[in-house]
Parts: sequence; C-alpha cells; structure tokens
Amino acid sequence: MHVSEILVAYFSVSGRTAEVAKTLAKSAGADIYEIQPAVPYTQPDLNRMNKKSRSSVEMSDKSSRPALADKSADIAGYDTILLGFLIWWYVAPTIINSFLENYDFSGKKIVLFATSGGSGFGKTVDSLKGSVAADTQIVEGKLLNGKLSETELKRWVDSL
Repeated sequence: MHVSEILVAYFSVSGRTAEVAKTLAKSAGADIYEIQPAVPYTQPDLNRMNKKSRSSVEMSDKSSRPALADKSADIAGYDTILLGFLIWWYVAPTIINSFLENYDFSGKKIVLFATSGGSGFGKTVDSLKGSVAADTQIVEGKLLNGKLSETELKRWVDSL
C-alpha cells in the first residue's frame, strides 16, 4: 500500500543526491526508492578525466546500460515520479536509462531533479525520452544544489 501518489526515485554515488532525495520525499510526503547498480561505482569509476573509468565509458557510449541491483520498485501505484541523479557533463548517468527501461512508465509524469558540480540539465530530457513510452511525460525539474529547506522543496513539488 502506498502512502503517496508520488515516488521519489534516485541514484546517488557520493551521498549528496541521496540526502536531497530524502529531504524531498519527506517534504512532499512521498515514498522513496533508491536506484542501485548491480556493480557499485567506486571512486576511480567516477574520475571522468580517466577515459577508462565507468563514468567516462558511459558518457561516450550512450548504449551502455548498467545492470540494476534491484527491480522491485512498485511503479504502477504512482502517478508522478520525482527522479533524481547527479548530472555527468550535462546528461544523466546511463543507469537512469536502465531504470526507465526496466519499468512501465506509460501515462506517468516524471519530473527530474539533480545535483551537479556545475553542469546544467543540458539535453538530459531528450536523452531519456527514448527509454520510456511515448505517452510518458518527462519534465526538466530543478537542480537541487545547496541546502534547501523542506518548505522550499514542498513549495516546488506543489507547483508541479
């Protein structure tokens, strides 16, 4: 049984996106789900300057789809999914595509939120549209960097 019609689903490597997602879920009265790779990322994997790191390979090979550790999210019970991740050079990590391709988001609204060291959303929405049904609405949401209060986050969610 769902507490909410909103699900906050997120992928976090360093813990920063996880912290934001938990605060967002609390402020929105939403359920929460962590997207986890079958093979966890390591610090060397995140070094985008190393052309052989996982993040660099994923950015250069958009068809790369990391396997998910868990595929038990109950997506069917939600109308709106707030989907969070860290931005890697203006795009979502390809594990977000893996997540979207493993579930049926038909007729749902997906609102993106992200943390970033400097990149904006870029073409993230366009790069994710091919991973969902044509009637799934993907909306560029908000970069949630810094310390945002629950009140500010609730106001943002209510405006959706």
